[in-house]
Amino acid sequence: MFKPLLALFCSLSLLASHAALAEAKAPIVIKFSHVVAQDTPKGQGALLFKKLVEERLAGEVAVEVYPNATLFGDADELEALRSNQVQLLAPSLSKFGAYTQQLQLFDLPFLFDDLAAVKRFQKRDKGRELLRSMAQHNIYGLAYWNNGMKQLSANRPLRLPADAKGLAFRIQPSEVLAAQFDQLGAQAVKLPFADTVAALQNGTVQGAENPWSNIASQQLDRLQPFVTETAHGSLNYMLVSNSTFWNGIPFRIRSELEAIIEEVSLAVGRAAEQLNRRDRAQLLAAGRTQLIELTPAELAAWRQAMQPLWQRYEAQIGADVLRAAQTVNRR
Repeated sequence: MFKPLLALFCSLSLLASHAALAEAKAPIVIKFSHVVAQDTPKGQGALLFKKLVEERLAGEVAVEVYPNATLFGDADELEALRSNQVQLLAPSLSKFGAYTQQLQLFDLPFLFDDLAAVKRFQKRDKGRELLRSMAQHNIYGLAYWNNGMKQLSANRPLRLPADAKGLAFRIQPSEVLAAQFDQLGAQAVKLPFADTVAALQNGTVQGAENPWSNIASQQLDRLQPFVTETAHGSLNYMLVSNSTFWNGIPFRIRSELEAIIEEVSLAVGRAAEQLNRRDRAQLLAAGRTQLIELTPAELAAWRQAMQPLWQRYEAQIGADVLRAAQTVNRR
């Protein structure tokens, strides 16, 4: 009687050991959700991340990419991340307002001279600190993904700040961006990017702010006969994960993932810059929109009109962060 029981116990123990070993070797699953098409720089970045992870961490990490809001949309993706229903997102910085006010820095108009200045700040200590500014909300910043400098499009030429008075502009959900247009005597209308074309068609808004690639992707030149090359702000994304999930990944694997993210982030930035240059050239060649290039005096007038916002939001953002941002400019 004793020997059969012992044999049964050994068999069950062996099966349990095999099950535990199989479970231990099960790959870590990372669901990467985003709301844009796969042929955009962000979409291509997600696919490159998946490719490199599965090449270098085969069997240890599996990446699932969900584009075009097929898993979660703008309204619910961050709460899904915080509850670990998804493990990677790359929302625009303007969408983090409920979790930190410091990222409003990137919405301040004319704070950065150009994209090179934006990238210099992101690499410095204060820029890196902002990646962790939402840790208490279980949101862990991993990298910045830049999508280019924003230009103003409208149904009339905008050469001086007063030219924008009375117009309504589509914006992302950002208090700073709303204040930016209020400063000009214009109206800001918060709308999802996908609703921009319809809002321009029906007259809800008469203008917008976008990088050249967004103007091209939505064919806004068919609705906006004038584009003023202001480069007044940048459209940036932050690649984020769930803090508990990310810090729970074994150190060796997490280190390799972070090295891959650094590589992918550089590729996303290069792709976005190339796309903006190409789309700018193609839009101007099409001839449906007139480019307004500002003189140094006109550009200074725009900067002077907007600069009071820096002081208004200094307390929310942090005087030290604002000073650090200003030091990266070369003027």
